[in-house]
Amino acid sequence: MRDMDYLRLLADKFPNARKAGAEIINLQAICALPKGTEYFFSDLHGEYESFSHLLRSSSGIIRAKIEETFGDLMEESEQLKLARLIYYPNRVLSERRRSGTLSDEWIKVTINQLIAICKVVSSKYTRSKVRKKLPTDYAYAIDELLHLDTHDENKKLYYKAILDEIGDIEAGDAFIVALCDLIQNLTIDSLHIIGDIFDRGPRADMIMEELMNFHDVDIQWGNHDVSWMGAAAGNTACIANVLRIATSYNSFDVLEDGYGINLRPLSMYAAEVYGEDPCEFFRPHLLDENKYDSVNPSLAAKMCKAITIIQLKLEGQLILRHPEYELNDRLLLDKIDYKEGRVRIGDREYQIRDKNFPTIDPEHPYELSEREKELIETLRLSFKHSGLLQEHIRFLYANGSMYKICNHNLLYHGCIPMDENGEFLKITMNDGTYQGKAYMDYLNRKIRDAYFLDESDEPEKKREALDLMWYLWCGPKSPLFGKDKMALFEHVFIGNPVLDVEKLNPYYSFSKEEETVDKILRAFALEPEGAHIINGHVPVKVKKGESPVKAGGKLYIIDGGLSKAYQKQTGIAGYTLIFNSHHLALAAHRPFVPGENNTPEIQIVERMQERILVRDTDIGASLSQQISDLKELINAYNAGLLTERD
Repeated sequence: MRDMDYLRLLADKFPNARKAGAEIINLQAICALPKGTEYFFSDLHGEYESFSHLLRSSSGIIRAKIEETFGDLMEESEQLKLARLIYYPNRVLSERRRSGTLSDEWIKVTINQLIAICKVVSSKYTRSKVRKKLPTDYAYAIDELLHLDTHDENKKLYYKAILDEIGDIEAGDAFIVALCDLIQNLTIDSLHIIGDIFDRGPRADMIMEELMNFHDVDIQWGNHDVSWMGAAAGNTACIANVLRIATSYNSFDVLEDGYGINLRPLSMYAAEVYGEDPCEFFRPHLLDENKYDSVNPSLAAKMCKAITIIQLKLEGQLILRHPEYELNDRLLLDKIDYKEGRVRIGDREYQIRDKNFPTIDPEHPYELSEREKELIETLRLSFKHSGLLQEHIRFLYANGSMYKICNHNLLYHGCIPMDENGEFLKITMNDGTYQGKAYMDYLNRKIRDAYFLDESDEPEKKREALDLMWYLWCGPKSPLFGKDKMALFEHVFIGNPVLDVEKLNPYYSFSKEEETVDKILRAFALEPEGAHIINGHVPVKVKKGESPVKAGGKLYIIDGGLSKAYQKQTGIAGYTLIFNSHHLALAAHRPFVPGENNTPEIQIVERMQERILVRDTDIGASLSQQISDLKELINAYNAGLLTERD
């Protein structure tokens, strides 16, 4: 018998055996339904337009449902028009209104078509769950239209009366929008973001708004996310890194228009200090245009160089403060011969292609000048006081983690660090030695300390956690980075492709083998049979024959290049992994072009031996426990341990 205090609490909600029994029947019915469809995205990198289209189109699944519903009854061109309406209802309706083609007849036909699609996509849900997703204003009408028996003549008249009433009150536009939103909502049951929402692309802030409005989403942090989280928490090295990437990729809208970060102090400082310097090796990648805050590429290059020098100084201070990071090989500012313009890396010297360092004191190369100190403090306050940024970061914390276990799948962004023998790498920090799952759990705690720990209570612990945020961005033993070095200095100041190489952690070689994946799954208490690892971080070069499916189908690497910066390497524009009750499927996306047919190529990569029901999922396990508790409650009523009430 369960603890009586718990049963008394349960009795408040189910005051008699009859109500408890009715709930058991309801929960058992839910357990017998097919599982909802899960969508997995990775490495969004600020590509708002592309990501928004993937959400609206359910990565091509809505297009497939239209074909499944209408088949040969509707021409392909008409199917594409219907699909576009479902994705962008307000836009299509506005176009029809302007062209004079928004007729009553079109509205009635379209509502009938949308109702047919709704019936298909809602078939795996209880009527109660569908009702909860219905828009309040039209919930009754949509519910009736979805469940009418059109074989009954009286019901046909009722159906027609509802459509006529919608026309009479001129609510056709709003009703169509409501149906389109419902179809989008029903097609994706839950959303998993496998890291790297931020950087490179133009509007990570708008992606965050989409995610915050989504009904069920979780996030496995990537190194770019943690860099922004560290910046929002006040880590100045992370702030410099965020600004360097933004100025390098011409992403000024996200900073100033999105988050209200005042970049004027940086632009004024850069223009003054590097006024005659062309900063040619810092010129921005012009992948996107800024709509609200256009910055001259020449000034952007100066801003990028200014913040890069500040970043290298701040990183040097962090490395010197933390010998446990074992990053002394990244201390390069003190290895420069500033007169000769050469730098020593390892046992060799290299010529530097940019020799203008007006703000570096060769005797104290990692020390910020007074103006640099003032500038970085101004920028730190701007990040700390950005209300929207702090709101988005709190959402990342509330809905995010280093990893997630969901329905026999292990989700994480980068890797589980391994040594050259394929064993879990042992990482020694100031407060212990960790490896594998224990290391991921440790980092989960430290990342939360960096943001939420009160500095006045435990200043040393807070500072250590805050510094660690930068290490997770680029440290060789960071599971979010997974490479031996961040070759920023080499890439910018030397330009030797050999020195630019960032060697991947051995995980990426060993994880191609099923035996290694099984070992990782067991370390996270998952039975390998039927389980998978899903991660991103490393773009899959499809054009070179690489496959996202590895280790005998147990590992999926789903970074296919949603970011424009990677599409030349990958040959596609990202992947969506789709997990429904029947199968796992990969949607390979083409580069997004507004107004064109962007339907991806969908390939089923694994079929389930039996259809997966809710009872087979994590939700099913929770419902089974609730059923067990309710049975205990009924036993308590029957045994006279609790008194039934009406």
